[in-house]
Amino acid sequence: MAFRLSAFYFAFFAHAGAYVAYFPLYLADRGLSAVEIATVLALPPLARIFAPAAWGWVADRTGAQRGIVVFSCAVSAVAFALLPFTAQIGWLVGLMSVLSGGALPLVEAITLGSLAGQSGRYGPIRLWGSIGFIAAVLAGGTWLDRQPVSTLPAAIVAFMLVTLCAALALPKIGRPGFAQIGALRLPPEVRALLAAGFCNAVAHGALYAFLSLHLEREGYSGTMIGVLWTLGVLAEILVFLYLPQLFRRYALSSILTVSLLLGFLRFAAIGWAAGELWIVLAAQLLHAATFGAFHAAAVAAVHRVFPEGAQGRGQTVFSSVTYGAGGAAGLVLAGWAWEGGGAPLAFSVCAAVAAAGAFFAVRLKRAGL
Repeated sequence: MAFRLSAFYFAFFAHAGAYVAYFPLYLADRGLSAVEIATVLALPPLARIFAPAAWGWVADRTGAQRGIVVFSCAVSAVAFALLPFTAQIGWLVGLMSVLSGGALPLVEAITLGSLAGQSGRYGPIRLWGSIGFIAAVLAGGTWLDRQPVSTLPAAIVAFMLVTLCAALALPKIGRPGFAQIGALRLPPEVRALLAAGFCNAVAHGALYAFLSLHLEREGYSGTMIGVLWTLGVLAEILVFLYLPQLFRRYALSSILTVSLLLGFLRFAAIGWAAGELWIVLAAQLLHAATFGAFHAAAVAAVHRVFPEGAQGRGQTVFSSVTYGAGGAAGLVLAGWAWEGGGAPLAFSVCAAVAAAGAFFAVRLKRAGL
């Protein structure tokens, strides 16, 4: 079981690595402006505002989690295969995002449902996604030093086909009774968790939209950009490896709060001092906290606060509010700030939002999280 879950995470995040690190460069090569790039990149998070919740409802109602994940992977492969042949990039990315938006949160639900309450085991499984991300980013940086960026969609299609094969082998989980939507009230701890997740997603907007472009303009090569992305994910892997010990030693609320405060430092440093390699290196190491520790603690917290029979919806609602609404808002906000004041303003705005998110995370301590 663990191998099948790990294989999916590896393949899925290999695709994500190529997309996050190099798709903005592809869009720039197609002639899009900074605002247009940010808008296209915001379409998947916008779709996640409603698509994952809808897919989660279907999954909890029918028990077809694996089937939905397989469908999502197939749609993504087809969409990226068509990308070089259309000028309607936004429409294609938007449609793909709606149809494939349930994949990752449903796999999170499958994984945690398969672990029988041992959420600390999530880290050693999820770290294979980080390894896949690293493999794609390193290979992609080296490849793009030698080949045109127009070859990127073909590589993403290959990754998605491997992900599709891995999805077919995902384990099935037992189907508990379907919790009616009226039972899913939003107590204060749920609202605080969603708000903290929203802020953390917004705070990463400039990073995901413009880090590669920012570093390229600072004189970094494609290979070095890949290395810097990889460094962040290596730090994330260390967090996943030690996740059982981390969860035993610290409260989830404390992990979330510290991660957001470190996010403030990370994004401010990238925005104002990216010309200094050692500062960028240190900032990328903080990815261990701003994504790795935060994501793992947030997923575990969602599993605690949503009832059995609503786990699919719990993870998809969290995905909708945070990686959906928050991710879209962060990308659009970063695009506007970049146009108005370049990298310093874009990353400073994101740093401020991370600091604001820590206020909500602190409130989770009252709920015993």
